[in-house]
Amino acid sequence: MAEKRLRIEGMTCQHCVKAVTNALREVAGVRSVDVSLADKLAVLSVDEATFDRADAEKAIAEEGYSVAGDA
Repeated sequence: MAEKRLRIEGMTCQHCVKAVTNALREVAGVRSVDVSLADKLAVLSVDEATFDRADAEKAIAEEGYSVAGDA
């Protein structure tokens, strides 16, 4: 297991947090997700063997948000 920290742009409310959380939970290799609105940050616990960052970024983009980089 590894921890990945992604800065998320575009979140403005708890609905945004829920949308990002639900999208990331569906990404292969993601074991747990903690999204902070105040920090604009998603902290993921992932299985490095099956996790693909591009898939996470795509899932976030499909919800209307973007990854601004690692945190």
